[in-house]
Amino acid sequence: MKTSTLSVIGAVFGAIFRVGVVVFAVYAIYNGAMLAYDYGYRIFTEPAVSAGEGRSITVSVTEDMSPVDIGELFEKKGLVRDGRLFVLQYYLSEFQKDVGPGIFELSTSMTVEEMMKAMADATEKPEEPQEDSSKEGSSAGSSSREGSSAGNRTD
Repeated sequence: MKTSTLSVIGAVFGAIFRVGVVVFAVYAIYNGAMLAYDYGYRIFTEPAVSAGEGRSITVSVTEDMSPVDIGELFEKKGLVRDGRLFVLQYYLSEFQKDVGPGIFELSTSMTVEEMMKAMADATEKPEEPQEDSSKEGSSAGSSSREGSSAGNRTD
């Protein structure tokens, strides 16, 4: 009689344990899904830290800083609410390859996309090939003028 009672108690505790594991798994999956949804939603809809004019903040981004470092700096300076979210926004941004090192004047009224656009605009390098082509164009123009003036002499 004692062995059947022990086996029943063991089965009951085993069933309770399995139900507890399932409840914990469902809870963990639910919380993970909510966190993923929240981040996914905020990537594209995160507003600026402050409305109106905001505060102007000067930040210095060095060449050896990773996006994680920049996100931490921006969070510490009050430009973004969440540095990790900034990293995700950075990697999904069209300005990812254009943002470079420099000293930037940013505002708490700017969204992350506006900040990255300002940083990309400030780090644009003058395009040297255009300058070279303008020099070639001016020399080509002078040679065509010489040809036209030579044509006038023959008339």
